[in-house]
Amino acid sequence: MAPKHSKTPRQQTGGKTAAASKTKATASATTTTVASPTSTAATTSATAAGEVAKKARRTSHRSIREATPVTMDDVTSLASKATKRADKSILVICGGLSHERDVSISSGHRVQGFLEEAGWTVHVHDMDGSLLPYLTDESTRPDLVWPLLHGANGEDGSIRDVLEMAELPYIGSRAKASRTAWSKPIAKNVVRMAGLHTPHSVTLPESMFRELGVEPVIDMLLGSLGLPLFIKPTMGGSAMGCTMVTEQSQLTQALINCFAYGDVALIEQAVTGTEVSVSILEFDGHPLVLPPLEIWTPSGTYDFEARSTPGPTEFYVPARLDAKTTQAVSDAALTAHRALGLRDISRTDFIVDAQGQPQFLESNVAPGMTDTSLLPQSAQAAGYNLPELYTALVQSVLNQKRTN
Repeated sequence: MAPKHSKTPRQQTGGKTAAASKTKATASATTTTVASPTSTAATTSATAAGEVAKKARRTSHRSIREATPVTMDDVTSLASKATKRADKSILVICGGLSHERDVSISSGHRVQGFLEEAGWTVHVHDMDGSLLPYLTDESTRPDLVWPLLHGANGEDGSIRDVLEMAELPYIGSRAKASRTAWSKPIAKNVVRMAGLHTPHSVTLPESMFRELGVEPVIDMLLGSLGLPLFIKPTMGGSAMGCTMVTEQSQLTQALINCFAYGDVALIEQAVTGTEVSVSILEFDGHPLVLPPLEIWTPSGTYDFEARSTPGPTEFYVPARLDAKTTQAVSDAALTAHRALGLRDISRTDFIVDAQGQPQFLESNVAPGMTDTSLLPQSAQAAGYNLPELYTALVQSVLNQKRTN
């Protein structure tokens, strides 16, 4: 699909359209779409974040520059060495009972299809009562697990704890790192310590509004943060419960929407600019930073419907940024990946503001892999064959003989 150069994108998951300052978008930009296809937890995450934050302070741009990047030839070579694929049993776990169940199922079946195309033996299993017997029975126990659960239990580290107890190797970040990234306020604090910029925000539970009164708290929010604001659950994805607030009258309903998906709200100063997403894969410990992907929607809102349904949303790969800014956002994504202790695969979302500064929004440990998801689009736009790319990732993890 040929790129359309009409408007500059807007705020993450429902932001306001930025000023249209890029009237001459780069002609080489391309767009792609993939072929069809609790409080206790927060306390635990905070403890893990303290450990991660110590490592974050040691993260530097110098170490990023010195990292040996993965090339397309490296991916092809690694994939070509994957032998006896049909003899290896790969289990994709998807579904579950979160609000993102349908997206997870779509992701799981897309990955299954690409891996089977590459010759692997792949099974898909829902997150249900028959999963543990399946994982532990010698007749069904897989050689490798790819957890593609979105939302709670999938991205909060829970399923990874289960896999570690079962001593099964899996693709993706460890449980503790997943919990740190899953909590948006904690992740923001960790990456800020690593030197990244992130919008100023406050975190308030629903009980705070009940006990102190809605209007007094809203008045304080407006006095401290001003407008516009972006309100979202502290945990969750796919833009569920997220609202851009440009007028005071919208605040109460925005909070109601947020608390329908979680009992704690992240209330963030809205940053206008170019929305960019950067995906990272690791092969034998070396990073492959895919081209930054820019997102634009006619409505100015990249909401759940736009994320899960093919339509008028436009994707530009590479993002319409100058070379310096492109490098800065790529470096920022790698900084976040390392500061949060992530592994194998991640996707980090930013707003590039008017000064060209990447503003960190969140990192995802189980990025969507559907036909409208961002990671597959970036990979295909960069020239990667998805069956080969996923094969290289599987082979990399198998080569490591992980005990997790």
